[in-house]
Amino acid sequence: MFGTKTRLISREEALPGRAEALPTDEVHAVLGTPLKGPFPAGVETVVFGMGCFWGVERLFWQQSGVYTTAAGYVGGYTPNPTYREVCTGQTGHTEGVLIAYDPQKISFDALLKLFWERHDPTQGFRQGNDVGTQYRSAIFTTTQAQYEAALKSRDAFEAALAGKGLGPITTEIFGPDSETPFYYAEDYHQGYLEKNLDGYCGLKGTGVTCAI
Repeated sequence: MFGTKTRLISREEALPGRAEALPTDEVHAVLGTPLKGPFPAGVETVVFGMGCFWGVERLFWQQSGVYTTAAGYVGGYTPNPTYREVCTGQTGHTEGVLIAYDPQKISFDALLKLFWERHDPTQGFRQGNDVGTQYRSAIFTTTQAQYEAALKSRDAFEAALAGKGLGPITTEIFGPDSETPFYYAEDYHQGYLEKNLDGYCGLKGTGVTCAI
């Protein structure tokens, strides 16, 4: 039924995409900050994939210390893909949220705790009723410290999940040297749940606490 939507494709199978970036918002719909860098000195970035990016983006823009957030596509092959293309499973991307944050105001550990607790990282190519490789769980780090913290937290949380009878974590964790460009999604996806107050949010955790 789902075809390539539940199988990660190879680079050779991917849609060709385009050279031009998609039109998108320039300013955050809630925070009023720029969606694109360069960001202020001291601000760090990370990209989280936790399923449908609408609810994920809202979760993180609500956190004190987060400078801006943006919905986009990451971890695939097709340059500048459209939402429709990503939904086919033929670009290799997952839906991701770029989080720019001030580590003096909110720690990376605090972001990781939200990441692990607010979705189910054991589900592979799905998240709840959302099925497809575009919903897979992933962390795309930009510093070595982030990468090491993400790996350490994964191992600890996996043990906590096992204690509750849940399966192994399927989250992909990428280091700062990974070639994983983030492509901003179309303008109507940015701040979606602010623009559509009754919009869909698929976030649902396991109920297991992450001991960070």
